[in-house]
Amino acid sequence: MSKTWFITGTSSGLGNIMMKKLLERGDKVFATLRNVELLDDLRQKYPNTLETAHLELTDKHEINTVVDKAFNAFGKIDVVVSNAGYGIFGAVEELTDEMIVHQIEVNLLGSIRLIKAVIPYLRSQPTGGHVIQVSSEGGQIAYPGFSLYHASKWGIEGFVESINHDLESFNIHFTIAEPGPTGTSFASSINMANKMEEYNHTSVQEIRDLINEGFGQLDNAEEVVDKIIASNDQRKPPLRIAIGDRAKTNIKKHLKERLQSLE
Repeated sequence: MSKTWFITGTSSGLGNIMMKKLLERGDKVFATLRNVELLDDLRQKYPNTLETAHLELTDKHEINTVVDKAFNAFGKIDVVVSNAGYGIFGAVEELTDEMIVHQIEVNLLGSIRLIKAVIPYLRSQPTGGHVIQVSSEGGQIAYPGFSLYHASKWGIEGFVESINHDLESFNIHFTIAEPGPTGTSFASSINMANKMEEYNHTSVQEIRDLINEGFGQLDNAEEVVDKIIASNDQRKPPLRIAIGDRAKTNIKKHLKERLQSLE
């Protein structure tokens, strides 16, 4: 049976790959992005199963308007994928106030507002619904120089874990997807803060060099998307899925260290 999906951040990366895979298998997709013209060709190819809309996650009014439009367009939405987001990099004193606010506005508050907007619709559907929040291994572990990115990802994971309890009686399921470094344009799109020479010989500079080199070995984006989609095929979707060997290894190591510290 085909399903209907709402996906944010579909211009590129995981969101774009996911949208195309779902359309190819016959599902319906309401895709949001900031440059709608990028999907004009795809809309012509899938005139009955693809709807698109402009969405800027810092615009509270637009979030509600687009969610209303999506549910009105298809009658119901089975799966909501909160995927849009980006990263900023720099030691905390290298970050401007504008960078800090925008990172939290997009990755954390934008995701919270989106999920809040879809809940009344999902709650009223007899079949409930499934919300997939795309996080990263950075929602469980922390690298130097990514303090605000981690703040947004750790924050959204805590939010989702809590409302998962709030809404379990309404047949609304939540999944947090935690991929490791993946072969998308994420590294090249990171907003880099201006360097301070004081950090030239620190772990912050080591990570900066790693970013400039492309993040090292990357997971296959197609396989990452397949695993995210597969989480919806389970009768009771998992709350968390770590995707890729690197993510699983890093998260397991971190959790063991935390447990050891607790003991």
